[in-house]
Amino acid sequence: MSGGAGEGRGASDEAGGVASGEEAEDGALMARVTAGDEAAFAELMGRWEVPVKRVIARIVFNAGEAEELAQETMVRVWQQRETFRDGAAVRPWIFAIAVNLARNRLRWWRRRPTVSLQEWGEEEMAEGRSQMSEEGGGAALERAERAAAVRDAVAGLPVDLREALVLFEYEGLGQAEIATALGCSVKAVESRVARAREKLRGALRGWR
Repeated sequence: MSGGAGEGRGASDEAGGVASGEEAEDGALMARVTAGDEAAFAELMGRWEVPVKRVIARIVFNAGEAEELAQETMVRVWQQRETFRDGAAVRPWIFAIAVNLARNRLRWWRRRPTVSLQEWGEEEMAEGRSQMSEEGGGAALERAERAAAVRDAVAGLPVDLREALVLFEYEGLGQAEIATALGCSVKAVESRVARAREKLRGALRGWR
């Protein structure tokens, strides 16, 4: 799983922090957004809507829901702009909004009697497997199958472990940033990531 950490925008460097230039740019934009600057908000949205969508998709495993929730996240960013603390890191603040929306959507789906959460996620996974089978065999097929196995294993994690793993491995956030985004302690983040990795190692044992 460690190879996935570099996929995200502004993946953490060896010190675990987002590139200082991007952080400064986000901070400057957010200062203008909190003052009600709509042009700055449009620029901020352009920088963060795709990363937000990616995080949500890896939590809810439903592309349509991820699209909707990413848009809702950016609406909330605008609506809640005055609650942003001057000088705070922008990335974990935005991701906190996104993760909370994803959590709430998963809870809502669990309460629906007509479609189970498992069936809801499996529809998306089935589409991916169908595309994989159409693309052909050989090494490409093996890579696609391995990726599908990882995706299934991540989808099978408890939500709290999945959130921590997605932010750490895929988006490259440091543990302190993840703690801010998830509303927990750094120790809890460390424990959740370790437990998630252990579960994935067990689920993916056949791929070693």
